[in-house]
Amino acid sequence: MKLLIISIIAYLLGSFSSAYVVGKLYKNIDIREHGSGNAGATNAMRVLGKPAGIVTFVLDALKSIVSVVIGLQLYGYYGGLVAAIFTVIGHNWPLFFGFKGGKGIVATITTMAILQFKLTLISVIIGLIVGVITKYVSLLSITFLISLIVITFTGLISVDIYTKLTILFLSLMGIYRHRSNIKRLINGKENKFGGKSSER
Repeated sequence: MKLLIISIIAYLLGSFSSAYVVGKLYKNIDIREHGSGNAGATNAMRVLGKPAGIVTFVLDALKSIVSVVIGLQLYGYYGGLVAAIFTVIGHNWPLFFGFKGGKGIVATITTMAILQFKLTLISVIIGLIVGVITKYVSLLSITFLISLIVITFTGLISVDIYTKLTILFLSLMGIYRHRSNIKRLINGKENKFGGKSSER
């Protein structure tokens, strides 16, 4: 019963679309109809400006922190894992915003940083290196997700099977959400950081 409660709370918290709310407050627009069409911090920064992007990032991180902390309080570490999964699902497919949300990278980083800090930090650093070199935010995100899987399943950092399955699920879900970015990267049409996003 506790895990069900955690799942519902986490999904509802994840369903709070920070980018959508910030878009309405800053410019009275639906962020999903502008730029890349993604309800996330990167698109918010490109469409609304740096301050709005930072606010979106912080709000996404905060809802993720609250969600995992609730999970930890109610059911310990495994409650945190369940909270992480449903927070990201809620972010990607938000109940309150027509199930059209973001890609879950900030939520994944934040939730996993609380549960597996070292693993997440190493994966973020690897992603940042690739992102700085290539100037592609999407490639940074994809590299981060792949790094999580590789580090976990090669045993470079030892975690239990439930953590492995959580990381695999979140990472594959994140990569799936980046499928349009992957196509644009292959075709050489992906936007680099600092550029205005026009692709959907």
